[in-house]
Amino acid sequence: MKPASPPRSILITGASSGLGAALARHYAAAAAHLVLVGRNRERLASVADDCRRAGGTADARPADVADAGAMAALVAAADAATPLDLVIANAGVSAGTLGGPESSEQVRRLFAINIDGVVNTVQPSIDAMRRRGRGQIALVSSLAAWRGFPGAPVYCASKAAIKTWGEALRGSLHAEGIAVSVICPGYVETAMTEKNDFWMPMMMPAEKAARIIARGLARNRPRIAFPWPLYAAVVLIGLLPPALIDPLMRRLPAKAGSLSG
Repeated sequence: MKPASPPRSILITGASSGLGAALARHYAAAAAHLVLVGRNRERLASVADDCRRAGGTADARPADVADAGAMAALVAAADAATPLDLVIANAGVSAGTLGGPESSEQVRRLFAINIDGVVNTVQPSIDAMRRRGRGQIALVSSLAAWRGFPGAPVYCASKAAIKTWGEALRGSLHAEGIAVSVICPGYVETAMTEKNDFWMPMMMPAEKAARIIARGLARNRPRIAFPWPLYAAVVLIGLLPPALIDPLMRRLPAKAGSLSG
């Protein structure tokens, strides 16, 4: 099953910066109508202005994806105004153990954004698309989903949950005409990766990542994972027995301890 035509109405969370902003600008160039969701009102307005200048229309909707009620109302209102063809659940934050073990507060807040925030975006979108029997949903995970890295335990766990849920949704929603793709990027130049004080192999600009993602979504790829050498490496790491790989994992650098995204 492929999307019937290029998406004309698109909702993107985490659109105020990084990959979300790059995706918004990419689709704006194709004259799409965009509903942009983000927590930073000023940055979101700036991205919306960029999209309008690029030829699209943009509706900036400041919101916290962790607020289930607010997101349900936001998605319902956006869909009622212009039925959504594509929803990209991109909002997420990063954190790790650089400053020591992750606090309970950090663990719960990261899960609230990276897992609950995706659920709060996807579930009302499914409800809307199910009624008309069509639509496309993309969930942004990460190459970090294949193995728990000691330097970022909660981040890896959150991305693994999104990857697995998205893969399962693809099968369960197929008969209802809803396409689902899971996006697993490697290192992308964003505010999130700026805080990483270690070598990040095969880092790419957000604009290039957005083009790869849009091309994969147009083809209804089940999994859009890139760059492929890094993808192959993490899949191999995930297959190796823990007794063999754990000593190496313990030597890897840690992510910054505070939430960023």
